Amino acid sequence: MSTAPVVAPVILKKSLGWSIALSVLMILAGFLAIVVAPLAGIAVAVFVGWLLVFSGAAHLVFAWHTRTTGGIIWELLLGLAYLIVGFYVLRYPVTGLASLTLVLAIYLAAEGVLELILSYQLRSMPGAGWLLFDGIVTLILSVMIWRAWPSSSVWAIGILVGVSMIFSGTARLMISLAARRVLTHLA
Repeated sequence: MSTAPVVAPVILKKSLGWSIALSVLMILAGFLAIVVAPLAGIAVAVFVGWLLVFSGAAHLVFAWHTRTTGGIIWELLLGLAYLIVGFYVLRYPVTGLASLTLVLAIYLAAEGVLELILSYQLRSMPGAGWLLFDGIVTLILSVMIWRAWPSSSVWAIGILVGVSMIFSGTARLMISLAARRVLTHLA
C-alpha cells in the first residue's frame, strides 16, 4: 500500500501550521510597529539604507564581471548611485525617512492594486474576500501617507506599516484557516 496519500495531508497540515504561525507573528509585529511608530519608521529607513548599500556592492561586483565597456560603466554608475543613496539614508535616517514615505505610498498603492486583482482571481476560494478587504485598506493607507507627507513622515511610516501588517497578517490567517477547514473536510 502506498503512503503518498497519507504523506500529502501531513505535509499540508504542517505547511498550514507554519502559515498560521507566521500570520500571527505578522499581526503581532504590526501592533509593535504601531506602539513604537517613530522607532519603527527609523528602523525601516535604516533597513532600506542597508539594502541599498548591499545592492550597490552587488552592482560593483557585477561590473567587475561585465565584459563590455558600456556594461561596466552602467554597472559602476548604478553601484555608486545605490551606495551614495544608501549611505546617505544610513547617515541621515530621519531625512531619508521623508523620501521613503513617498516610496512607501507608491509601494502600498501597487500592493493594494495587486491585492484587488488577486482577490478577483481567487474570488471563488474561501477567504478571498479578506484579500479584497486587504487591498482596499492598503489603498486607503497609501492615500493617507501621500496626503500627510512630509509633516508626519516620522510617525506615519511606523503606524501605517503596522496597520498594513495587521491587515495583511489577518488576511493570510483567514485564508490559512479556511484552507485548514477544507483540508479537514477532505480527510
